[in-house]
Amino acid sequence: MLQALRGMKDTWEEGDKYRWFIATASRIAERYGFRFIETPIVEETALFKRSVGETSDIVGKEMYQFTDKGGNDICMRPEGTAGVVRAFLERKLDKAGGQHRVFYHGPMFRYERPQKGRLRQFHQFGVESFGEASAYEDAMMIRMMADIFDAAGVRYEVQINTLGTPESMGAYRITLQNFLHDHKSGICEDCNRRADTNPIRALDCKNPDCQKIYENAPLLINCLDEEAETDFATVKRLLESFGIAYTVNPKLVRGLDYYTKTAFEFVSTEIGAQSAIAGGGRYDRLVEFLEGKPTPAVGFAIGIERVFELL
Repeated sequence: MLQALRGMKDTWEEGDKYRWFIATASRIAERYGFRFIETPIVEETALFKRSVGETSDIVGKEMYQFTDKGGNDICMRPEGTAGVVRAFLERKLDKAGGQHRVFYHGPMFRYERPQKGRLRQFHQFGVESFGEASAYEDAMMIRMMADIFDAAGVRYEVQINTLGTPESMGAYRITLQNFLHDHKSGICEDCNRRADTNPIRALDCKNPDCQKIYENAPLLINCLDEEAETDFATVKRLLESFGIAYTVNPKLVRGLDYYTKTAFEFVSTEIGAQSAIAGGGRYDRLVEFLEGKPTPAVGFAIGIERVFELL
């Protein structure tokens, strides 16, 4: 009997739940001034190599990549932000200036081991904001995500961190790289590889032996310059004024060079090891990485299947 591919499932039992969550999240995004955008499921592979990074696990191991009948190197999108930035640049909105806020939802694809809360075809609801550099926009994103989960009746904890400015991040990378090289005999093969290609990603390793060593790793939050410290203090003050409880997690990182300053995750302890149900942050350098005019940007994405475990 024909069956769905491993790691891919129908929404037969959850179709109404899916439609309800999307309608709820969309209504809240529109209230915050965001408009809907739909990008193609299939994009050029080069888009993700340049945005997500060739050394990332997504590009190196997990993408559904193939050559089509026209000889084009294409893939099914593993995440939503890169396609939205491509659409933003294609319309030359980086040169037009101003603020542009969009939201999207739909399927994403990654070839990884299926487990609870993680599928090979999964769905995300995400938002992206371009053109506003203020920390107020970062805090607004966290508040909007809290509004969505509150409306859905989902319990969560908010974790935040700062990734600093490019200058403070550059100095930290060297410090962390030296630490990883000093402990190369005790950390796993993946972490040794990342020490040279992307040292920040090593801190995300799930190997308990590595994590024990990383308890003594240098922290970026101790290497911030004045600009990053001021912005982070603003985000914390605003969250407190909103009545949103948060925890500063100094080990919450993003392993890509275009991320700067605020990073945040909404986590749950009710769905096993995959505790993050949503996450986001500021990525002021991505538009520039894709050959656009430097443009401040911030966004988040919600993993809908993980939310379903909590509804």
